[in-house]
Amino acid sequence: MTLEESLRLTVAALMQVTGDSQRSVAAVLGLTQTQVSRRQSGAVSWSLRDVDVLAGHYGIGALDLLAGPTRACEVLPADLRRSVRAEMKGTSR
Repeated sequence: MTLEESLRLTVAALMQVTGDSQRSVAAVLGLTQTQVSRRQSGAVSWSLRDVDVLAGHYGIGALDLLAGPTRACEVLPADLRRSVRAEMKGTSR
């Protein structure tokens, strides 16, 4: 598997775990949903800037993001996980 393929799988895994949509990831990156879709399909490569921004968004290091989906999900802060987010929305603040 190439690094590019691994990054696409990692981004997909992080989106699944956090509940992020392509549209929300696009907003973080300053892109359109279509541009994110093209990156995820492999039609366009992710840039190093994209990697830096995504790592910051998910609260993990860029090298953890590049290490693959297992590592990225292991180091993802607990408060970004979908189940924790759903629980927080259900509580009064």
